[in-house]
Amino acid sequence: MANPLAGIEKQVGRRNLDAPPLHLWHPPLSGDIAIRIAADGSWYHEGAVIQRESLVRLFASILRREPDGEYYLVTPAEKWRIQVELHPLIVTDVMPSAGQAGVLQATLNTGKTVAISEKNPLFPEPAVGGIPVLTLDHGLGALLSRAAWYRVADMAEDVAGIPTLISGDYRYVLGEHH
Repeated sequence: MANPLAGIEKQVGRRNLDAPPLHLWHPPLSGDIAIRIAADGSWYHEGAVIQRESLVRLFASILRREPDGEYYLVTPAEKWRIQVELHPLIVTDVMPSAGQAGVLQATLNTGKTVAISEKNPLFPEPAVGGIPVLTLDHGLGALLSRAAWYRVADMAEDVAGIPTLISGDYRYVLGEHH
């Protein structure tokens, strides 16, 4: 069998990785591929850490979680099931948006930034004591790193005695989800 990693990289390597049209790609299952995303956001292939950040960014851009709860790398012609221990991505930082007053931007471990909003809300992850996860497109989530969680806690405003993260019109109450 040919190396599926090389095939995936060749198929999508020149595409716009900010927003590939995953919703249009529905190939049949090609099989399982020995890629695992650890709970800390590290990507492994056949047990070895994937060192090339560009390859991790490429794979993250074509990753989706389907209704069966499984995670797949999807191209126009192939669909490979991978293993994800907790959530596939990590929020490494949260800061005010440079372009939108009052909106908070989350930076992912892939370098992509996402506004915390109704479209991309937070939800508590019980497996790690209720630390928030940012909801992303294609059924994905990004767990807040310790540093990002501390920054969110520092940014929380007191709303009627309740610590609340405010990002534009979106509100997330801290602490009630444990």
